[in-house]
Amino acid sequence: MAKLSETMPEFTLNVEGNRGKPVRLNISGHLSLDNLLTFRSELEGFLKQTAPASLKVDLAGVEYVDSAAALALMDLKEEAEALSIPFSFVHDSEKTRGVMGLIDPETIAMAPLRALELPKDFFTLTGDSMRLFGKDFYNLQIFLGDLLLALAHSFRHPGSVRWLDVLFYMKRAGADALPILSLMSVGTGAVIAFLSALQLKLVGATIFVAALIAMTVVEELGPMLTAILVSGRSSSAFAAEIGTMMVKEEVDALSAMGFDPLRFLAVPKVIATVVVMPLLTLYSMLFCIIGGFLIGVYALDFTTYTYVNETMKNITVFDLTSSLIKSVFFAVVVATIGCQRGFQVRGGAEAVGTMTTSAVVTSLFLVVVVECIFALVLHYIR
Repeated sequence: MAKLSETMPEFTLNVEGNRGKPVRLNISGHLSLDNLLTFRSELEGFLKQTAPASLKVDLAGVEYVDSAAALALMDLKEEAEALSIPFSFVHDSEKTRGVMGLIDPETIAMAPLRALELPKDFFTLTGDSMRLFGKDFYNLQIFLGDLLLALAHSFRHPGSVRWLDVLFYMKRAGADALPILSLMSVGTGAVIAFLSALQLKLVGATIFVAALIAMTVVEELGPMLTAILVSGRSSSAFAAEIGTMMVKEEVDALSAMGFDPLRFLAVPKVIATVVVMPLLTLYSMLFCIIGGFLIGVYALDFTTYTYVNETMKNITVFDLTSSLIKSVFFAVVVATIGCQRGFQVRGGAEAVGTMTTSAVVTSLFLVVVVECIFALVLHYIR
């Protein structure tokens, strides 16, 4: 009788038989996940070392076996069958057979139902991105259509609008944004005035600093700066608010009670944003001009009359009106994207964060697209 290993604290393996002849492997003790690594290391290479004509595994001394150890024994059996070595378990107790019966060799050998994903090439990734973009664009159009129907219903039935909520969101999107918008606008106007003065001074045209700021702020910068701020503050807030309600199933509760979620949640937000965006745009234009005025008067030695006069000469009613109309479109984009992303939330808190980020990124992208469209249209109208 040959001994395969020294006595272990929990199990013992003994081999009866010689190489090339029938071999009997006696296993006794406690087999579990705790000593699985040691047990597998003892069995590793066992068949190649002994090269038995046949192998019997005697489990009479096994006091306890769990499914992990049973799987190791089944692996030994499969290895023997792969080498065409006759194999059998002997003297196994009813409890041991029950645990062994939990192991289904066919299921273990079965190929995974989902094939391993190989790294995708550039064209596959591009195709997937375009497919997701198309699907997202389609969903956005569906949501926009439903929202327009809800807004049309609200205009026909003004009493159905939650006007207190409209006032609340006007405060959040409008009045609460004034401090940060003031700082951004004054700083932006001051920077533009200072940098443009450095270049215009080289050709003796510093007087055009006021005209440059007035045209830039009124035609482009005022609406864009306001849209970026409102997108970062309000679009993300709308997405997070509605998304949290989706996670808590509060939107489903509204539907169950007979309320239309779009009319109840989205319409007040859109109306409030459309109302305050032009006002914020005018506010931003004013403070950008004030920022340029401070640099012009205190750093470039302009008189107050000269700066104000040059500013007024370069602001036209057409430019001001077109910018305010543009700001209304920006408001629709920002509020719609924020609400739509909120209603798309599925899952938990992570999904809320993902959709909130998506709302800001998408709304900023669409604001730039709308800005480009207006630039082209106004170019041919002027």
